Amino acid sequence: MLKDDIATYLAVRRAGGFKLEDNELYLNSFARFADVQGDTHVVAQTAIAWAGQACSEAQRAQRLKAVIRLAHFSRATDSRHEVPPQGVFCARRRRPAPYLFNDEDVHALMLQAEKLGPADSLRPLMYCTLIGLLAATGLRISEALNLRFQDVTSDGLVIRNTKFHKSRLVPLHPTTRAALDRYLAKRGQLAGIDDHLFISRRRHSLSRHDVYPTFHQLLAAAGLPRQPGLPRPRLIDFRHSFATNALVTCPDDRDHVGRHALALMTYLGHAHPSSTFWYLERAPQLMGNIAQTCEKWVKENTP
Repeated sequence: MLKDDIATYLAVRRAGGFKLEDNELYLNSFARFADVQGDTHVVAQTAIAWAGQACSEAQRAQRLKAVIRLAHFSRATDSRHEVPPQGVFCARRRRPAPYLFNDEDVHALMLQAEKLGPADSLRPLMYCTLIGLLAATGLRISEALNLRFQDVTSDGLVIRNTKFHKSRLVPLHPTTRAALDRYLAKRGQLAGIDDHLFISRRRHSLSRHDVYPTFHQLLAAAGLPRQPGLPRPRLIDFRHSFATNALVTCPDDRDHVGRHALALMTYLGHAHPSSTFWYLERAPQLMGNIAQTCEKWVKENTP
């Protein structure tokens, strides 16, 4: 059965360090679709038909890629699995333009979070704290949701097993630590076996699928974005905004820039400098500074 093949595939790849949360959703959806067709193995035409149900070309390509990887893996032990052809959906994946939050935006979102219901529950303070933490630290949403009580230390937050399978320490500003301590005081009053900092109303660890609808609700209530033509804000944009602000405040001389960028790369948990420097292109002030510096250098070095 396809469900058994998928379970084996996910288990083997996760043993190698891959999380595959989105892939699991894709493949389980594909298994349900294939089951209706009466397929017990990967059938190329079924995979193409299932992937074709996605709304965008990019998502169709992503869905089919997940099945292709499954088919290659499963075919090694059972030749009845068909490998769908590459290039059926040819969409070049482009990084969406980020929305850069300012202090007013973050304050408006936190204010709306305080109004969430139930009023006597942990939920309003939890979402207010989560938004403030993302904005103040640049954490990935997955890193914030994975935090446990033991990860809050006197030196900062211990971020374990991140996107690149590394752990790091994230220092906290005193105001951020004070806000987190206020939340922890109330969070500690809830009994339960789950020790995650952020929990659902069912008192299990909060998932991204819990957070996304609430975040979109808060965006609407706060009236974001405030101007037409701006991209729709995403949770990852708190990280973009943090990194951009850090680069904007970087000292001008070359030695300071190098040290500052390296410190930011380490703080964010990036594996390569290119991941950090990508934030340059989305900050008009930074691009303007770069252009001015280049123009000055050319004038000084042109005979």
